[in-house]
Amino acid sequence: MRTTINLATRPFVELRPLFARLRLAMIALVALAIGLGLWLHALNGRARAAQAQMNALTARTEQFQHQRQANEARMRQPQNMAVLDRSQFLNGVFARKGFSWTAVMMDLERVLPAGVQVTSIEPAITNDGDVNIRLRVSGDRDRAVQLVQNLEKSQRFIAPRLVSESAQKQQNGRAGALPVAAPGAVEFDILSGYNPLPEATASKNRSTQEAAR
Repeated sequence: MRTTINLATRPFVELRPLFARLRLAMIALVALAIGLGLWLHALNGRARAAQAQMNALTARTEQFQHQRQANEARMRQPQNMAVLDRSQFLNGVFARKGFSWTAVMMDLERVLPAGVQVTSIEPAITNDGDVNIRLRVSGDRDRAVQLVQNLEKSQRFIAPRLVSESAQKQQNGRAGALPVAAPGAVEFDILSGYNPLPEATASKNRSTQEAAR
């Protein structure tokens, strides 16, 4: 009869499956680290390319700014000031010639209510090419308010507003007499932006008027 005696102080534990799982986990972590390293390297490459492009654009912008400053300084020299003044004058003349009085009168004719008379029109063209118009009209106050409402509905006039109001003066029949206020008549100053007609539309309107003549 064989008798088995276990002299071990602790029970036997099989560690080979645990080591196998640990090796698999280590391999997965190494593969993940390699993948993250490649992704980070690609991101760094893109960042360097974007930074190089940004630096090139910054350098070109600075170069253009230096050229602009040099040109402005050159134009401010005494021998070139006459050319600069003439250029600004011609630009102003071209801008005024581009303003179509015919188109403005046609647009006003569509929105002008009965009983309101336009006494003056003062166009002003800004440095950005925007057109502002100052209208002076006379008539009853209710009709002037209606005119502003009609301007607001029009696509040609931008943000019209009343800027001043005064009683309309009329000349007394006696020689040397001072002007007196006309009963019920009021003069208004209206300030509004203006959206000019496109060139094609303006040419079509001019052709239509010439044909009608």
